[in-house]
Amino acid sequence: MPPIVDLRSDTVTKPTPGMRQAIANAEVGDDVIDVDPTVDRLERRVAEILGKEKAIFMPSGSMTNQVAIRIHCKPGDEFICEEGCHVYNYEQAAFAQLSGVAARTVKGEYGVLRLEQLQGLIRPANDHLVRTRLVTIENTHNRGAGRLQPYDEVASICEWAHGNGLRTHLDGARLFNAVTASGIAAHQWAAHFDTVSVCFSKGLGAPVGSALAGSAEAIREARRHRKLFGGGMRQAGIIAAGALYAVEHHRDRLQEDHDHARILAVAVRETPGLTLVPAEIDTNIVIFAVDPEIGSAAEIVAALQRQGVLMLAISPRSVRAVTHLDVNGQQIDMASQVIRGLGATLVKG
Repeated sequence: MPPIVDLRSDTVTKPTPGMRQAIANAEVGDDVIDVDPTVDRLERRVAEILGKEKAIFMPSGSMTNQVAIRIHCKPGDEFICEEGCHVYNYEQAAFAQLSGVAARTVKGEYGVLRLEQLQGLIRPANDHLVRTRLVTIENTHNRGAGRLQPYDEVASICEWAHGNGLRTHLDGARLFNAVTASGIAAHQWAAHFDTVSVCFSKGLGAPVGSALAGSAEAIREARRHRKLFGGGMRQAGIIAAGALYAVEHHRDRLQEDHDHARILAVAVRETPGLTLVPAEIDTNIVIFAVDPEIGSAAEIVAALQRQGVLMLAISPRSVRAVTHLDVNGQQIDMASQVIRGLGATLVKG
């Protein structure tokens, strides 16, 4: 069996030796009835990086997103989101199940929304109509192949939303990839949003956790709903230590992942029967379409796996590869060779 190059997701990373040491040495306390000192340090650091008053640590980005929606909306309210976003597609419509909130989706271009698409979508005040309360944006956009949202467009959308009495939430699971790709600091992105969610277990390489940041009032309310959703944790410093280590040591290396994604993209471009979708790579996600003449996405993934390269079929005709901390340049070169060789084999066959 050839060595495995796991490109299924940036969530497959394992703790580095330094992170494991930080976890082993973590100072802990009961974070429900008191304060866990390591969780407290993580929350303070995240709030500082994002330029917000407070932050709160939670087990997952799904929870931070859903708590944010819950504190911004009441049952029967509506939020606006891009139709391919994580909140709408990959969280079991928890906004409806847990909070009685409706979603109004808008189709973007690889996840990117423009202000003109949103203008006119706010429901008028009428007892017959749902109340529009919130706009959510995902940056970078997972289903958009790690697409970076245009900063000026984000600022315009949030200014429009606030000017019309709406709240704004940023699903920044991969916000630090957006920071690396754009050169725009995290606090500048975050400044346009009432709440911001960031994830530690993707590109940053921690084993567990996300944080929600916002005003002190918003985070006080979020803490209450975190408990409701089952996210109150006791000696959580054990996992917060890994997240804190990731925040302090792994943000600056994300450019390496972006460079590796571009190398993979070149291999895809040069392989008959495979087409990059979209054609350009912004960050660490590569999505390509498979020509029906050479097989299905599942068949391509199976063929790659036989040669030690793991990817995900995300639709009958689409495959996703994600670069991350645990894949080095030599492995990327190997994966690229496998892609090229597999394409040639399938076309000849």
